[in-house]
Amino acid sequence: MPVGPRGRKVRILATLGPASDTPEMIGKLMRSGADAFRINMSHGDQQAKARLVEIIRSFEKESKRPTTIVFDLQGPKLRVDSFTGGSATVETGGRFTLDQSTDPGDATRVHLPHPELFQAVSEGDRLLIDDGKIRLRVAAVTAERIETIVEVGGRISNNKGVNVPDVLVPIPALTEKDRSDLQFALEQDADYIALSFVQRPEDVEEARRLIGDKAALMVKIEKPAAIDKLEEILSLADAAMVARGDLGVELPPEGVPPLQKRIVARCRELGKPVVVATQMLESMINSPTPTRAEVNDVANAIYDGADAVMLSAESAAGDYPCEAVLMMDRIGRSVESDPAYQSRVHFTATPAEATTADALAESAGLISNTVEVAATVCYTSTGSTARRIARERPPVPVMAMSASLRMARRMGLVWGVHAVHTRDVSNFEEMVGKAKRMVLRHKIAGAGQRIVIMAGIPFATSGSTNVIHVAKIVGDELDDYGVS
Repeated sequence: MPVGPRGRKVRILATLGPASDTPEMIGKLMRSGADAFRINMSHGDQQAKARLVEIIRSFEKESKRPTTIVFDLQGPKLRVDSFTGGSATVETGGRFTLDQSTDPGDATRVHLPHPELFQAVSEGDRLLIDDGKIRLRVAAVTAERIETIVEVGGRISNNKGVNVPDVLVPIPALTEKDRSDLQFALEQDADYIALSFVQRPEDVEEARRLIGDKAALMVKIEKPAAIDKLEEILSLADAAMVARGDLGVELPPEGVPPLQKRIVARCRELGKPVVVATQMLESMINSPTPTRAEVNDVANAIYDGADAVMLSAESAAGDYPCEAVLMMDRIGRSVESDPAYQSRVHFTATPAEATTADALAESAGLISNTVEVAATVCYTSTGSTARRIARERPPVPVMAMSASLRMARRMGLVWGVHAVHTRDVSNFEEMVGKAKRMVLRHKIAGAGQRIVIMAGIPFATSGSTNVIHVAKIVGDELDDYGVS
């Protein structure tokens, strides 16, 4: 099942679940255009997740395409306890109490098994239940009870989630379950660990200590508290996700679009991959086609320069997982073929830092825009050179060659990058020759076309990018090497 360069620069991250957890479906998703896979640790057991990794890696070996796996930790999700009969209806304008009694709930009260909240909330704070469908306002608080006025009533069923948008909740970002899942994910050679419900830089620091350099750390921005510390949080992370689900619950809906643009722009400036997620093609859970508004939503994220767009329930539990991936693929290709795309995607300025690598990456972008070239090729051991080039959003594909399979896999969430796992080169002539052969093999460039090559001398030395070279493809470079 060969899977070559996609022909589009935005990446597609597909969540796996009951609708897509078989070898047949995962293979179809890859062929449909999925560049990376998200494994959601909120559902299922570790044994089932290990099987997913095994399937993905088998297809990776078959396709010879490094494939990205993101393990998404559940995080400290706050939930109410159970009700007599499984649910209860609370009336708008009435009173409802959350307490520390473990008795089953009813229309007047329910157990809230999070004692730290009784110390954190105060009169006037909001409590949102079931993704904001039920809205409560705190009227009084004691050590045992939170009494509220029901601003928006409705039916509450067992174990529905609770959001507290007005409070920095004094709970760690990693639960005991998360710690177990994190260790498991690292044992499975996860490429990215997605940290849920980040509120403060300390949450990221703790995860970083546990992960070390074994995986890249992605922060999910879904709490208003994280926005207040956004700069510090992003500086500690390797990548970010705009998790619009909980963010849209805790903020007014109209506040999410400007925040999305702000986060995407800041990640662009930092040269860190950014994923836009949640409800992107929500109607395709049950329909073979999306709404026009959803298509525009995906397109706008691509115009903003997001590295990746994500499918959640659409690919995990929907009726049309492959169709959803194909639709995202078509939207990406359509946007990127728009003559105005290059100017739109450069609305965010990405000035080079005062380093040789940054200066050369900016130069590669200028060459691509000035001289007719087919691709930029870079040799990288840490992925930083590829990320620097991609930050410039060049008009041509980027081929990143790395002797590290771990680093090649991480490139699956980086805009415009086609990663190749290959051995290092040892001299300048070998560097040029190999770059020419690889672009021919992967059909990124052909006879008579030029490519820009970036590398570091001495070779195989991390952080030594200091060479930029423009080479012309003759077309016979594979004759002595074969085409395999």
